[in-house]
Amino acid sequence: QVQLVESGGGLVQPGGSLRLSCAASGIIFRTYAMGWYRQAPGKQREWVAAIATSGITSYADSVKGRYTVSRDNAKNTVYLQMNSLKPEDTAVYYCKASGTRDNYWGQGTQVTVSS
Repeated sequence: QVQLVESGGGLVQPGGSLRLSCAASGIIFRTYAMGWYRQAPGKQREWVAAIATSGITSYADSVKGRYTVSRDNAKNTVYLQMNSLKPEDTAVYYCKASGTRDNYWGQGTQVTVSS
């Protein structure tokens, strides 16, 4: 059974930082590209960042320079370091594992940026 479990969300003040984690099980983690998405209330889910199996990373313009995605294949975990957080970063954050023939989503973790 495949599971992706996000953690690390919470309430943070503007300008603060959080690090999200997504622990995977049931897949050969190193063979999957990993992505982070978010969905704010009343909005569609949007792509945030991704890291390929090669380690190459990419980011949405809205988070470039503030967020860093990384992976630890030994721990089957992908991370999202979020710095200089803004109120508009408030959303449920999801991780996604993308394989050649299948994709899996986590259940999401809430991030709220508010003073």
